[in-house]
Amino acid sequence: MPNTEKMSITCLDFEGVLIPEIWEGLAHQSGIDELRLTTRDIANYDELMRYRLKICNQNKLTLRDIHQVVEQMEPLDGAFEFLSWLRKRNEVIILSDTFREFIEPLLHKLQQPTVFCHFLQIDDNLRIVNYCLRQKDQKRHAVKALKSLNYSVTAIGDSYNDISMLTEADHGIFFRPTKKIADEYPEFLVTDKFETLKKELEQLK
Repeated sequence: MPNTEKMSITCLDFEGVLIPEIWEGLAHQSGIDELRLTTRDIANYDELMRYRLKICNQNKLTLRDIHQVVEQMEPLDGAFEFLSWLRKRNEVIILSDTFREFIEPLLHKLQQPTVFCHFLQIDDNLRIVNYCLRQKDQKRHAVKALKSLNYSVTAIGDSYNDISMLTEADHGIFFRPTKKIADEYPEFLVTDKFETLKKELEQLK
């Protein structure tokens, strides 16, 4: 007989949930305030990325400059311990709209978690030529696919680009969203500390 009991899996956003926002860090180090905008500010991801690449090219920023920022970053306070606890509890996949080339220097600080993200086109001078989406709305599609494999999916995010995966999941939870986003989507539970998030996850069946 087929097994009707579902295994659990948790899907996490990366920036803003486990690590600081890379673009905000780049804006701080470079002094280019225009790079501070994130998916919390602009819901249309293509519009945001086109804007970012335009600013990078205007200021001659390369992947080397971005790596200098990322290499100095540390996971958010408590993120490593939370992720270690969560990976012992159930399967974990990070669903992020960041890029593999951006985050490579940081992954070892979280013991190489599984990350589904996008990739960049880089020229010989390490200039970012373009960005390539692995799949449009990939977070929602990933959650939907996991549900089809008989997983019970909990999704955790903080930004506009997380809404579709939170909606698609069996359980959607905000972690440190802006008040604006939380007010726009009151159907999702809001947490602001890893300990609170752990307690909420422990209550899920």
